[in-house]
Amino acid sequence: MGAAAARSAGTDIFGLALGQPAVVGFSPAWNRAVLSDLETFRSRGSFSSLVPYLNGGVIVTDAPSHAQTRRRLNPAFGPRGLAGVRRAVAQAVPPFPAEPTDALAWADHTVRDLLNTAYFSGEFDPALLQRFLAPLRRPFPAPMWLAPTVLAAVRRELRRLGHLRLKQPRDDLLTALVRLDGGLLEARISLAAAHDTTTHALAYALWHLAQDPQYHLPEQHPTVIREVLRLYPPGWMGSRRLAHDLDWQGHQLARGTLVLYSTYLTHRAPEWWDRPLDFWPERWQHKPAAWSYLPFGGGERTCLGLHLAQLILGETLAQLPPLRSLTGHPGPLPGLTLGPRGPLWVRRD
Repeated sequence: MGAAAARSAGTDIFGLALGQPAVVGFSPAWNRAVLSDLETFRSRGSFSSLVPYLNGGVIVTDAPSHAQTRRRLNPAFGPRGLAGVRRAVAQAVPPFPAEPTDALAWADHTVRDLLNTAYFSGEFDPALLQRFLAPLRRPFPAPMWLAPTVLAAVRRELRRLGHLRLKQPRDDLLTALVRLDGGLLEARISLAAAHDTTTHALAYALWHLAQDPQYHLPEQHPTVIREVLRLYPPGWMGSRRLAHDLDWQGHQLARGTLVLYSTYLTHRAPEWWDRPLDFWPERWQHKPAAWSYLPFGGGERTCLGLHLAQLILGETLAQLPPLRSLTGHPGPLPGLTLGPRGPLWVRRD
């Protein structure tokens, strides 16, 4: 409704009733401004600051410190840094069950186990990891409340494993992060940010491969992942705070305004996408318009876990058997991340 009204008025932003001044934008030009102008659009005070899971580390670090922090973290999360992690993840992908299976539930525990492998060589207490990540799957305001006892236990487990890595390095992310200032905090924050986003992307990928088995080929998987992330971007909405007054196409936005960019609206906008509501991997034969596709954000603040998420998705899809869809509720449900409204039942074909 808001986007349609904005289009009719010849603009790309609209107001949002949140009990405070807030606007949502959805054009590539808006996305570029919000994600590139780090002096005007600040992370501190945005939605991430309200969620204990995400309120810390590089996610809420603003310019000029952000660039320096990212330079320290990028090697661990880059393709070369993840080479050993890729081998471990490929070996840890569980077999798909023989009986009818809810793709969402299977993706949930599979991603949790693969993240345990990637970060901790599978040595983090599985029951504690489940308790830590479970609230992220609940509707608001649950993700805003993290039980102090669970948080304290997670910190102890991180310190325990970090101490072991200092004595005996492993091919995992913790080995690289524990040697960085604030590395254990970055491990905890990035782990939380990775779980639901990757879980929902994997569940949707399984669902569409079960519905359209012609795409279940190794050479097709990269475009399947891109198309899933276009239709159902887990990070469906991003937010910043205005550091000073801004004139945007004649609209006067005051300092302190909560500004949002909607990945979901951009990815489904007919101005930039043919057949925007269809699952159509063939569209990726052509490069999309700049700043019209941003499942991992963009610019200097591109998601730190981009390569890790793609690694987990790619290695898991590569080992899936042929699937057939049964019944499900794939309609997107917005929460902290964007996921399906209900189970997605599939079975081996």
